Amino acid sequence: MGQYLPLITLLVLTGVFGAVSVVVSRVLNPPRPTEAKSSAYESGITDITEPPERFPVRFYLIAMIFIVFDIEIIFFYPFTMVYSELGWYGVIAIVIFSAAVFESFLYLISNGALDWGPARISRRSVIASDPDRTSTTTVRRVGADGRAFALDGEES
Repeated sequence: MGQYLPLITLLVLTGVFGAVSVVVSRVLNPPRPTEAKSSAYESGITDITEPPERFPVRFYLIAMIFIVFDIEIIFFYPFTMVYSELGWYGVIAIVIFSAAVFESFLYLISNGALDWGPARISRRSVIASDPDRTSTTTVRRVGADGRAFALDGEES
């Protein structure tokens, strides 16, 4: 048990320090919320519009791409530490891994996953800009059967 005494002491001191910091902060500077303190603030710009209720799916896709490439970098670090022990097997394994990630990166670029603004509009396919495709021909109405009025206001 004596071998764990420094660890237990450190945990107790950490907890005491955290509790004392919170108490002293509340005593010296009690919370006084104002509208200015509660408003959203980013880079000196006050937001004028209300935020959307949901983020677009594109936001999450970019976040996932970022995470995939972060994980690739994390896998490179252990390889560099044991490079001499792995030999050619390690080199071949890391080349295969890098090729798979690079191929997925090229696929994302070719499909416009990283395009923003006007360049994204110019990549639209012919199918997406077909004048015969409308919301009534491509959107399947679910749950409209048996209602007095359909979702677009026409009687069913």
